[in-house]
Amino acid sequence: MATSAIDNQDAAAIQAAREGVAVYNRSHWGRIRVSDADRLRFLHNQSTNDFQRLQPGQGCDTVMVTSTARTIDLVTGYVLDDAVLLLVSPNRCQFLMEWLDRYIFFADQVVLTDVTAETATFSLVGIDSDVIIEKLGAGSLIGQPYGSHITIEGVIFAVGSGLASPGYTLILPVTEQPKLWERILELGAIELSDRAWEMLRILQGRPAPDLELTDDYNPLEVGLWQTVSFNKGCYIGQETIARLNTYKGIKQYLWGIKLSGNVEPGTTIQVGEEKVGKLTSYTQTPDGHFGLGYIRSKAGGVGLKVQVGEIPGEVVAVPFVSHEYPS
Repeated sequence: MATSAIDNQDAAAIQAAREGVAVYNRSHWGRIRVSDADRLRFLHNQSTNDFQRLQPGQGCDTVMVTSTARTIDLVTGYVLDDAVLLLVSPNRCQFLMEWLDRYIFFADQVVLTDVTAETATFSLVGIDSDVIIEKLGAGSLIGQPYGSHITIEGVIFAVGSGLASPGYTLILPVTEQPKLWERILELGAIELSDRAWEMLRILQGRPAPDLELTDDYNPLEVGLWQTVSFNKGCYIGQETIARLNTYKGIKQYLWGIKLSGNVEPGTTIQVGEEKVGKLTSYTQTPDGHFGLGYIRSKAGGVGLKVQVGEIPGEVVAVPFVSHEYPS
């Protein structure tokens, strides 16, 4: 669905995310608690990142993929003392609960619990997030690696905004939600609406299920190199991903596209008469029209002039994804 023209409130929130601090209520995202003795080995085997190297207090992004390495969801995992808490996309929680459950065999000591209803999630976005996190008592996280987290009075404070912008994510008991939300606003954060978050998601290139994450694409085409371990042992989809990396076999990449007008997602991307890809997301921003789309690698990258339907566009890099082969 195309995102329509913005209002002043959204423009102010996006400016705050870029130059100050904004807050987004992500409580409608899913939260799955993975517990019992085999939890790290299980997640290690079911997704692209290396969970077995993580200690309590650490975290990572990982991609859930099919057996042929097609993308299901981009997930953030936080390793706790007695469990791993997964933050999953809003429309993926039930699917992932059922999908993961299929891979729990008789001898596996793994328990999956959907804790979405009893928890809430906020993300602070922007360079001034440090100021608020300090005032909330979690200043020890400042400067720590992505995914690092601490728990204070039942609230998990974690490094990472969910976007390419600096920030933090808080996961808390739902009973604490109203009080902590008001406190964050009192400390100067500007609220991001769903629409403003979606604009930032598209501008920064965070892929979303059913749009950029589908059965048509694998994590390397998306550009989620930071979520893929090439050194760990076997996992679902590993053979396909290893082969793509070894033989440099990536046929298409996700890019940002500066557009000169409104375009519907799903529109064909062309260079001259040649079809080179497809638009997956579109938004209108304070700076103009912008989209995400997959473009065949042979067609080119940054600076490529394209036609999206009837609308001219230019390919640009987006900060959330990378198309560099790891050295």
